[in-house]
Amino acid sequence: MPSEEELRKEIAAVCRRIYAKGFVAANDGNVSARLDAGRILMTPSGMSKGDVTPECLVVCDLAGNKLSGDGKPTSEVLLHLAVYEARSNLNAVVHAHPPYATALTVAGVSLAEPVLPEVAVTFGKIPTAEYATPASPEGPEVIRKLIGRFDAMLLDRHGTLTAGRTVWEAYFRLEKVEHAAQVVFLAHQLGQVRTLTPDEITRLVAALKRHGITAKIAEPTETEDDG
Repeated sequence: MPSEEELRKEIAAVCRRIYAKGFVAANDGNVSARLDAGRILMTPSGMSKGDVTPECLVVCDLAGNKLSGDGKPTSEVLLHLAVYEARSNLNAVVHAHPPYATALTVAGVSLAEPVLPEVAVTFGKIPTAEYATPASPEGPEVIRKLIGRFDAMLLDRHGTLTAGRTVWEAYFRLEKVEHAAQVVFLAHQLGQVRTLTPDEITRLVAALKRHGITAKIAEPTETEDDG
């Protein structure tokens, strides 16, 4: 586990990257990471991610109570805590509002179908959580239905939630989700979105196994009902 100083620097760097990429606007978005078994380091409420520094981060306990820091914890603190409660193997969470992924949820377009091989390998599928009022207890409830199996998801009309073993892994999963959303958006503009066939999925899984890689995508005989 990185030291607190290292985690502070990583979160600040990721925040700047998120802002520079246009994945958030104004004061939107939040990033957090586990410090230890009982403490979470997270971005403060009301601050542009482009202005986040290592020193301005807030430390909370697992109930969301502030332990140290000058600002208030992000208003989405409960969303982050729900991830850590559900998955002991996840140590970082990024919530952002990337335009293409968010637009797909506004239009009711799903990313759950297997379209891009690299996305299927990384995520299996990218489900969309039910709509929940932002900054309310509804958020944790809707993501609990999915976070046990998925490391990335769309939040209906509220952006994305990605998690990882490290801050950078959570961030790069955000990049991959937004890239997939952009490709699907453009494909819709061109008039057709083709999905991987069961045979193509079988061959993809087999090819990865030969390289010692376990794909996240389910075998064609398995079915999921999350969309």
